[in-house]
Amino acid sequence: MLIAIDGPAASGKGTLARRLAAQYGLRHLDTGLTYRGVAKALVDTGQPLDDEVIAERAARALDLGALDRTVLSEHGVGEAASKVAVMPAVRPALVDKQRAFAATPPGAVLDGRDIGTVVCPHADVKLYVIASPEVRATRRWREIEAGGGSADYAEILADIERRDARDMGRADSPLRPADDAHLLDTSEMDIETAFQAACKLVDARMAAGNGD
Repeated sequence: MLIAIDGPAASGKGTLARRLAAQYGLRHLDTGLTYRGVAKALVDTGQPLDDEVIAERAARALDLGALDRTVLSEHGVGEAASKVAVMPAVRPALVDKQRAFAATPPGAVLDGRDIGTVVCPHADVKLYVIASPEVRATRRWREIEAGGGSADYAEILADIERRDARDMGRADSPLRPADDAHLLDTSEMDIETAFQAACKLVDARMAAGNGD
């Protein structure tokens, strides 16, 4: 079983992907962390962030089993990753690794921006998770506040809208739903409701595959 989950920032796709992986006994990969992993490797070894040859080498050497979500979620790592991710040679190097991860038994749940369209177009189930920019900004703001930080809602909203425009407008692998993806709008859903809706889609696919 291979499940592909795409969607914009703060749509809830990561939380949903982790829960689905646990529910069905599959491996999980947040593909966004792979770009952060490359950036962190370069920073840790004092390598430049603007050398594509070095960045590609780091991408091909990246150990997907050693990605630490807590460390890689730091703001500084994200800033570095934004520089690495635009390099033409880095994306195919990481896509190769992501596809190898997806092909490893017993199956996997991958979430990102181009899983159903580019990385795993043959996925058994494809979900495209969305929510309004305002709802996503509120979620991100509450997450930061709950963690003891402080943030400005207007700035978060503006950043999300900028990221949406960049992700959807890029020439290479733009963010968009696959033609056969199931749209899941979580604007009015809590995570449990979204999870149950996703499980129904996965269960239906599994039943169809078993000839039920």
